[in-house]
Amino acid sequence: MRRKLLLLSTAVCAGLPLSALSDDKPVETYQPWAAKNKTIQEPLGGLKGDAARGRKLAIDGGKGNCLACHIMPVPEEEFHGEIGPPLTKIGKRFDEAKLRMRIVNIQTIIPDSLMPPFYKNPAELNRVAEKYKGRTILTAQEVEDVVAYLMTLK
Repeated sequence: MRRKLLLLSTAVCAGLPLSALSDDKPVETYQPWAAKNKTIQEPLGGLKGDAARGRKLAIDGGKGNCLACHIMPVPEEEFHGEIGPPLTKIGKRFDEAKLRMRIVNIQTIIPDSLMPPFYKNPAELNRVAEKYKGRTILTAQEVEDVVAYLMTLK
């Protein structure tokens, strides 16, 4: 398990869209977003997040993989990373708009962050393997699900 998380976190840090690794779904239509004051105020595509799905995504080594870098209130998982800040009370520290921006593209706030942009416009990505072109790491719905979950961590 630890080796799998390490391999997946390495792939994430390299900017590989893990959503493309885990299934052969068609490329989702990218939902443009607008940042204002380092936030994304509106849910991507007007979608509503589901916290239960978001929790699953956050601990899924093939999707969100938050555990690879963050300590989280997920006692059933043994390995928690320590590269990023703990997420235990993240919903108390940030509102939805700030969390959404951090998940979508943390590098707009912290340019040298190791966290990958989970929903960056695929047209702006460089040096992407052919099978990953046109894809984001998470879908718009998955971003909103993770935001909903993180908002429960207070």
